[in-house]
Amino acid sequence: MDEIFDVIVIGGGQSALACGYYLRRAKLKYIILDKQNTSGGAWLHTWDSLTLFSPADYSSLPGLIMPNSENKFPTKQEVIHYLGQYEQYYQLNVKRNSEVVEIKKKGDFFQVHTQESFLKTKTVISATGTWGNPFIPNLKGIENYKGVQIHSSKYKNPEDFNGLKTLVVGEGNSGAQIVAEVSKNTTVKWSTKKTPEFLPDEVDGYYLFKIANARYKAELEGKTFDASNYNLASIVMVPPVKEARERGVLISSGTFREFYDKGVIWDNGEQEDFDAIIWCTGFGYDTTFLKSLIQLDEKGIAKTNETKSLDIEGLWFVGYGNWTGYASASLIGVNRTAKQTILEIQDFLSKHLKIN
Repeated sequence: MDEIFDVIVIGGGQSALACGYYLRRAKLKYIILDKQNTSGGAWLHTWDSLTLFSPADYSSLPGLIMPNSENKFPTKQEVIHYLGQYEQYYQLNVKRNSEVVEIKKKGDFFQVHTQESFLKTKTVISATGTWGNPFIPNLKGIENYKGVQIHSSKYKNPEDFNGLKTLVVGEGNSGAQIVAEVSKNTTVKWSTKKTPEFLPDEVDGYYLFKIANARYKAELEGKTFDASNYNLASIVMVPPVKEARERGVLISSGTFREFYDKGVIWDNGEQEDFDAIIWCTGFGYDTTFLKSLIQLDEKGIAKTNETKSLDIEGLWFVGYGNWTGYASASLIGVNRTAKQTILEIQDFLSKHLKIN
């Protein structure tokens, strides 16, 4: 008889590990399928200098505190180490090098297809995040541009752009941080649709998490969330961004309307050559493996009630930010939605299927 799991979790990053913690406590038969060859999730692919936005004290998954960092904010390598330590500490059942390419449902069971085989399960949690679905806008003339183009998901360090006049596109945190460090090595301009807004220096990711909690609580109580009580500007003033502000490099040049072979044409009609472009234009959701199972929009979003799919029974989504739970894309924020999701799965299995 084929092995049948109670739950299969797709993805091996922080959201999947948080789900694993609660699945282990619930004593459900589960497996986490991770397409990476080692622990760390999307952090394995971020740029070298990326840090968390919050101190270690406010950046932990359920059950295991992140060790203190010598820095104000834990570094990329410290986060990767913590995720690996977390997985080992709880002996979570993770299968590596297992990229899910499609999911089908036959009768009461899902068939989860990887590149090598398929597994059967009663329920599925999609916890793949966004990193695998980078977005680059299809602007006029982009196919004519002959210079270097990369998305921020492929950016590693400023040395790769030494001697290359570079245009960074996008006004979020990634845009500001990449402008900050590349501008130390070469000439950089910053293109944004709107004037970048910066949080006060004392505000970090934990403050933003508290705002998300306040919004969540207000909605539970049927109250209107008054955002005017909070400073919700977009860019967190991590140390490299503060330093770049002092150098006067965080100045937007506005928007451009099209490309030509050597660069861009700004909205005022002026042409400017660039050797390289770094797109900091965000991500969709990495859910394409579900497209034969449910309907997804152009960003990869499915219809859900919080984390539960509305299109098919037995499917949940965890860790996709505000789509599936306020602050759920953060280490500390995923705890609430992971816990609630496993409770819902236990209830579903007890009512619809035999757990054992």
